[in-house]
Amino acid sequence: MSRSRNLVVSSLGALALAVSLGAAAAQPLTVVELFTSQGCSSCPPANANLIKVKDQPGVLALSFNVTYWDYLGWKDIFGKQEFTQRQVSYEPRLGHDGPFTPQVVVNGHADVVGAAPGEIEKLIAVSGQTNGPLVSLDGGKINIGAGKAPAGRADVWLVRYAKGVVEVPVARGENTGRTLPHANVVHALKKLGSWTGDATAYRLPAASGGLSTAVLVQSPGGGPILAAATD
Repeated sequence: MSRSRNLVVSSLGALALAVSLGAAAAQPLTVVELFTSQGCSSCPPANANLIKVKDQPGVLALSFNVTYWDYLGWKDIFGKQEFTQRQVSYEPRLGHDGPFTPQVVVNGHADVVGAAPGEIEKLIAVSGQTNGPLVSLDGGKINIGAGKAPAGRADVWLVRYAKGVVEVPVARGENTGRTLPHANVVHALKKLGSWTGDATAYRLPAASGGLSTAVLVQSPGGGPILAAATD
């Protein structure tokens, strides 16, 4: 085989490898959101169940700590009003009168309490993965491919979360004296803009404090999650 042909074959092989790696990086995800609170005595089993699925291939598990149980004597150290509002926005479409904890929402369109053994896994199995546009995080940019945007547009959300498990000792309230584990705790949530179906790019601000990044493309008003990516 000639040297020039060797170079062509080698280049094609490298291209195929790059395409393969790119496809793997952009594989569809199942987004699992747990709405929880350190002030809720029913939440620890759901926290533990999220830990069981957080490393499952193709799953993006996120803990959103809400604020509406803070009055019971313990202010959730991760709780933010924007996380509470995210949960509130889901409830009408899911058929609920208002928010409750624990609650697990998968791909933005199906939910369970999440406290019973195997409950989250079953919902993941029947919900499948997102099937919207390809999303990738690379070189300080968020790239969203072309596709169909239901109702003409979708929201683009930037999520910063602490990958792994953190243990929180609770000194007051319903969980007094307990140390509660949390998986992939969300620390920040920001709407970046919209996706209307055309290929779109956003600047990706650098994360601070060792936080990981996820991007969600989601139908407005607490609708289904169309696509997601994480670093």
